[in-house]
Amino acid sequence: MDPPKATRGKKQPGPARTAGTKLRGLPNDSPDVRLSKTFSWLLRHGAQADGLPMRPDGYVKVTDLLENPKVKSQSVTFEKLQELVKADSKQRFDLVLEGSEGSEGIWIIKARQGHSIQEVKVDFKPVIVISDIPTGIAVHGTTRVAWESIAKQGLSKMQRNHIHLAQGVGADIKSGMRKSSQIFIYINVQKALDDGVKFFLSDNGVVLTEGEDGFLATKYFLLVEDVKHGVLDGWAGVHTLDASISGTFASTSATTAQMAAQAP
Repeated sequence: MDPPKATRGKKQPGPARTAGTKLRGLPNDSPDVRLSKTFSWLLRHGAQADGLPMRPDGYVKVTDLLENPKVKSQSVTFEKLQELVKADSKQRFDLVLEGSEGSEGIWIIKARQGHSIQEVKVDFKPVIVISDIPTGIAVHGTTRVAWESIAKQGLSKMQRNHIHLAQGVGADIKSGMRKSSQIFIYINVQKALDDGVKFFLSDNGVVLTEGEDGFLATKYFLLVEDVKHGVLDGWAGVHTLDASISGTFASTSATTAQMAAQAP
C-alpha cells in the first residue's frame, strides 16, 4: 500500500538488511522461481546490503553474483544463470559479455528496471510523445486495498526509483504488470508529458516515471477499471483519450472485460 500523503517528499526507509544464504520467495515456489526472485532482489534492492559490488549503471559482474552467499549456497553455475535469464518471461535481466575486441571479456548482468538503490542510474529511452510507446497505452495494475489510498493521493513510486506501467493488460503483456492485479489504472501520458512529467521505456517495454515528487497525480488517471466490476464510478474519463490511440485502448479495455468474465 502507498505511504500516507504526509510522507510526500520525505525519504522513505530503504530495504532491510538481509544476510545469510536464505533464498527469496515463498516456500511453495519452485527452486528456479526462488533463485530468480533472489537474483531480482539482489540486482534491484539488496546489492549494498549483501556486499555485492554494483556499477552506477546497475550492472554487476557475474562472477561476483555467483559468489554471493545466497547464490553460492545453491551451487549455481554460469550455465544455470543463463538458463534462468533466458526463461524469465518478463525479461527482467540483461546478461551481456563486455570487453574490447580481442579480449576474453567479462560477463555482467543487471535488472532492467525496478531498482530502489538510489545510486543506480539505468539508461532508459525517453518518451517524448505518446506515440513513443508502441501500444499507445500505459496502465498500472494494483489491488483493491491499495486503490483506496491511490485514489486519494495518486500513484507513488514508494521505495523504487520509478512508478511502473505496462503497455496494456492480458496474457500478451509480460512486463510491468502483476498477475494478481485487481484494479487497472490507465494513464493519460500525453497530458502528463505536456505538464512536464517525464516518462521512459525500459529495454523490456515497461513504461517508467518518477512522477512529481515521487507521485503521479490522479488528474492523469484516464480510466480506472476493476477486473470483476468494470469501470469504477467517477473514473471513466475515456472521452479525453487521444483519437490516434482510441482503437488500441478499446481493444485493451475489451481484454479487461474478458478477464472479468473469467475472474473467480
